[in-house]
Amino acid sequence: MKKIKSMKKIVALIVVCFISITNSQAQNADKAKALLNEVTTKVKSYNNIAIDFDVNLNGQNSKGNITLSGDKYILNYMGITRLFDGSKVYTINPEDEEVTIQNPKKTGDESLTPSKLLTFFNSGYSFSWDISQNINGRTIQYIKLKPTGKSDVKEILLGIDSKTKHIYNKIDVYKNGSKSTLTVKSFKTNQTLSKNHFTFTESKYPKYYINKID
Repeated sequence: MKKIKSMKKIVALIVVCFISITNSQAQNADKAKALLNEVTTKVKSYNNIAIDFDVNLNGQNSKGNITLSGDKYILNYMGITRLFDGSKVYTINPEDEEVTIQNPKKTGDESLTPSKLLTFFNSGYSFSWDISQNINGRTIQYIKLKPTGKSDVKEILLGIDSKTKHIYNKIDVYKNGSKSTLTVKSFKTNQTLSKNHFTFTESKYPKYYINKID
């Protein structure tokens, strides 16, 4: 009888521990979701966002910048400019003197658009509360994201400034062991932009080959 009672106590303890862990995980996920929602709300509250960023890929550093307004964007990275005017993507390559024009709806590249850089986490990921770090006087809270579908990415650590709710960095850990880190160096909002800021002007590239892919 004593053995039976002892076994019952052990089973009960295991059940309690399991429930506690499950509840803790659910609470962590809820905290993570709430913070991500705050980030999304903050991003959508701006008319436009201008970001300077650094990228470190396996020890190799590069710089870039992007201006976002709704779905429209201009991305400058590794010597190439990519512009989206709301309907077509213009990829401007000075080295090859070529402009490639694509319709993302027809080519199926909509999911890869840089306009989702600051809100990509809203679909296709599970999330959990992770570590908090003090970086140059800023409290950066990390959220761990894991793809729910097929992906070369094992997990993503998204660093969020606890005060501003702006993304500080994004660390992608790949299944092959490689890692890339995008760090936001400058985050400006509601800049004065011309009406033609996101307009491609073909006359500026008279010697370029215009490659239209529809």
